[in-house]
Amino acid sequence: MSEPSYTYIRVSKTDALESSAQKYRHLRLQGLESSPESFSSTYETEAAFSNDDWIQRLSAPDRETFICVAKAAGEQDAPGIGDWVGQVTLRGPMSASEFSLPKEAGQGAINADNEERWQLLGLFLLPAHRGGGRGSRLCREALNHLQRCQPCPRSVHVRLMVKPDNQTIVQMYERLGFVHTGQCTLAEAMRAAGDGHLLPSDTSDPKYSNRSGIIMSSHLHRI
Repeated sequence: MSEPSYTYIRVSKTDALESSAQKYRHLRLQGLESSPESFSSTYETEAAFSNDDWIQRLSAPDRETFICVAKAAGEQDAPGIGDWVGQVTLRGPMSASEFSLPKEAGQGAINADNEERWQLLGLFLLPAHRGGGRGSRLCREALNHLQRCQPCPRSVHVRLMVKPDNQTIVQMYERLGFVHTGQCTLAEAMRAAGDGHLLPSDTSDPKYSNRSGIIMSSHLHRI
């Protein structure tokens, strides 16, 4: 069987939104079921989302969603054709206060006036489509979008939070130019992803309060 071809797209917030929401739901639930360790959310939580919830996720003004699309050999090269097999999301622009973390996280000072701030999150590829640099290319699509979507501000701070046991992903981010800037808790990672409402009222449990996640950052410059 021939290797599929892959393209990388930004999901429109208006065009074919109902269809996109269904494809996104299918991809997310596959990921949460097959690789729960890749997500801070759970299959049970997102399986309960309504269709409107999925549409709202894709159309939210503070989110940009990017998809890896696999097309079988000989399949028509047209919008809407192909299987959604990977995703990554940008959340932002975030305010300086929203982007800030406690001193013990080690993130350092935030440039409140002269930079735009985004969180990179939710990178995932279905197991059958991993390898071949596809995760890196998907991230590059998102980062390139930030550099070309508008001219100002010139400086863009992109941050991500990743589990420490996923060294393959950490090394991929390093090759993309991200550097280690601190350590985070699961509660901080969920809030940074915009999922703070999914946290329990008491986050003192070590599951949420242990400072073991890796914070990485990259600074982009718009031309």
